Amino acid sequence: IPSVVAGQLLLTELSCTACHSSSQFQLEAKRGPDLSAAGSRMQQRWVEQFLLSPQQHKPGTTMPQMLTGIADSDRPKVARELAAFLNSLQKPFPEIKATGANPVPLEFWNRGNVDRGRDLYHQIGCVACHDADPGYEVAAVKPSPTEQLLDQLTAEELEDLGLTSAARRVASIPHPRLSEKYHSQSQTFFLLNPEQVRPAGRMPGFGLSAVDAADLAAYLLNRDAAAEGHDTSSAKTSADDSTTSTAADTDMVAAGRQWFTQLRCAACHEVQGIPKPPMARPLAALNKVAGIQCLKTGSQGQFGFLPHFTLDDAQQTAVLSAVGTASTPATTAQDQLNFQLLQSNCYACHEREKLGGVGRYRRSYFETVGNVDIGDEGRLPPTLTGAGSKLTTAWLGNVFSGKGRLRPHMTIRMPQFPSSVTKALPSQFDLVDRQSNRNTSAKAVFAGSATAEQIAAGRILMDTGCVQCHGFKGQFLPGTVGVDLAGATERLRPEWLHQFLRDPGSLKAGTRMPTFFPNGRSQNKDVLGGDVEQQIQAMYAYLKDLNKQPIPERILQARAQNYVLSPSDRPLILRTFMRDAGLHAIAVGFPQNVHLAFDSENLFPAEVWRGSFIDAEGTWFVRFAPLADPLGDHRVMLPAGMVVSRLSQSSAPWPASAEAAGAAFGGYRIDKSGVPTFLYRLPKIQVEDRMQPTDNGGLKRMLTLRSLSPAADSRNGSSGTLWLRLLTGTSLQSLDAQSMRNDKNLTVQFSAPDDVLKRNADGSASLVRSAGSGREWLVPLNESAIESAQTTIEVQYQW
Repeated sequence: IPSVVAGQLLLTELSCTACHSSSQFQLEAKRGPDLSAAGSRMQQRWVEQFLLSPQQHKPGTTMPQMLTGIADSDRPKVARELAAFLNSLQKPFPEIKATGANPVPLEFWNRGNVDRGRDLYHQIGCVACHDADPGYEVAAVKPSPTEQLLDQLTAEELEDLGLTSAARRVASIPHPRLSEKYHSQSQTFFLLNPEQVRPAGRMPGFGLSAVDAADLAAYLLNRDAAAEGHDTSSAKTSADDSTTSTAADTDMVAAGRQWFTQLRCAACHEVQGIPKPPMARPLAALNKVAGIQCLKTGSQGQFGFLPHFTLDDAQQTAVLSAVGTASTPATTAQDQLNFQLLQSNCYACHEREKLGGVGRYRRSYFETVGNVDIGDEGRLPPTLTGAGSKLTTAWLGNVFSGKGRLRPHMTIRMPQFPSSVTKALPSQFDLVDRQSNRNTSAKAVFAGSATAEQIAAGRILMDTGCVQCHGFKGQFLPGTVGVDLAGATERLRPEWLHQFLRDPGSLKAGTRMPTFFPNGRSQNKDVLGGDVEQQIQAMYAYLKDLNKQPIPERILQARAQNYVLSPSDRPLILRTFMRDAGLHAIAVGFPQNVHLAFDSENLFPAEVWRGSFIDAEGTWFVRFAPLADPLGDHRVMLPAGMVVSRLSQSSAPWPASAEAAGAAFGGYRIDKSGVPTFLYRLPKIQVEDRMQPTDNGGLKRMLTLRSLSPAADSRNGSSGTLWLRLLTGTSLQSLDAQSMRNDKNLTVQFSAPDDVLKRNADGSASLVRSAGSGREWLVPLNESAIESAQTTIEVQYQW
């Protein structure tokens, strides 16, 4: 982030404007914790040691050293007096009333389960900001293509490519030695309601039950000692167990109170009966040329002793830069929004405009219930890019207050921030993201009022695919993991929902949501005459009226169905999760009992088999089901990866993923016979990929390549030769010029127009080369021939 912004962030986090007023509202001081009940919460010995050396006892704390202006010999005595005064500030903990959903056992803070607390710590989101336990095991997560690339590059290459930031390990917010600071009762109650102690909301709440908080507290209080092999059985459990007398010497308490006032501690900390001290020189009036006195050890100021902040050179430079702009007019709405997201550390979990997101070394801790592998979209917090144009301000308010949890399959929880912190965020997102679309309404997006016919049509359309991933009014096909669509029209803005239904990828890159309208055309011609706009309006109308409408028919009738899918007169298509075709699998079953599974994330048919097709019960009815497997036999894996791509030179490695090849999935269309054609794009090339069985039990694949004009494809096109990769294997055997067999007995034969083949010097039209520990068969293509007319290449598979 820019130095000035970093400096402004430091000004707020260090609470500089608690003493130096500023007209810039975004520079409001964070201030420190409320100390009104400090003696009930913190152990006196820890407070004393902390005051002597804040950074040593709580690394990274924003608490300055307050005693540098006092003689070295007197500091221990002053720290003892201050600690005694704070220890005298006692209040009873609030009573927690039990409910059916929140049982409250007697003295629940003493009943914490360390092992369960350890799981909570690593699952609900604590590790987004704090260090994980190195010994905690998480489910294996397949690294993304970007992560694989980062692992392969050197430090110099990362710097040259501008990827240093993406590759670095994100620093954590350290914990103090919590067992020395808190006892189990105070730690538990802090976790139940952090806002009561820290109203600035930098530590949010997580909607914990009393039992959850006790378990989490038990883990936090025991982990330091456990890591060092110490016995934790004698740990203090409540305020009454403190070995330091709570009836401290009256004179010491009085002296501590005097020091608390003299050191101006009330500027940052709330203590009943001690008023806030007068403000010092305004921020804009500080002389940054002379240097900021709070950065100098032992400085005296207008009101006596000054705090001392230990900042490194970069931090000091940033603070001075920000002080120099203290009188500058308010920043843009975009800057204000970004600044608040920085203050609340939203970027630890969420990405917005390519800033932030879960760090690469923390991603594995973001899991799904039951460790069901449904990809990053199903386990990582959603992007905030365009959030204001997607979500209504009312729903954003619910999200920020912790009332908007829609993804129960994720273990991570959206934290709860104080309303004083988040109250402006919904309108800020709206102002920044909507811009010219601010007055868009449902009536403007969907012409006219919905008819009963449209609502009924919307229900039918929901049955064609939505029910496989989404619930309706709490009713799911078991096995689905998506968001419940009840209330969707209250959450989502109509203009966003309209565009998302029409073309999901245009609003959410990499989404698992398929397009129902490839190339802008409906695949369901029997509903509303196949009119795309009318069908989208019908889906919106049904969702809008969902509370009064029956849920989709498939959910009502599904339990009575036979779940083994057996194609008879037409092919059957099932979007599901498969072991080899991945989390974006599209299984296609043919009446000829030859079937395939297409990986729509990496754009290739991953597996083919004969016999029985697939059991859909897991996909439809077993929520968090294991990955589906083909039912038949004679299973064979096809070459992993795209069949067509562009290489800068013949020795260049084949792209490891569709993303690396610059390819994007465009959905599929179904012809009159029910056979799907998969659509995807590479830079400058449109591919139509149609597969169906042959008479001899094999599979015929028709690849239609069409050149895209710059107007049709605005992406930067790659340079190099276009190639087909037809077969891979540990070994390859050439059968003739256009046929090859691998060690798994998979035979591939191809044919193409002669002008499309790029001949080698010896007249051959293919290349067999080494690839890792195996071999691969490549065919170069003449792209100029494709530019003049679309080309169809036939590939046959036999096994």
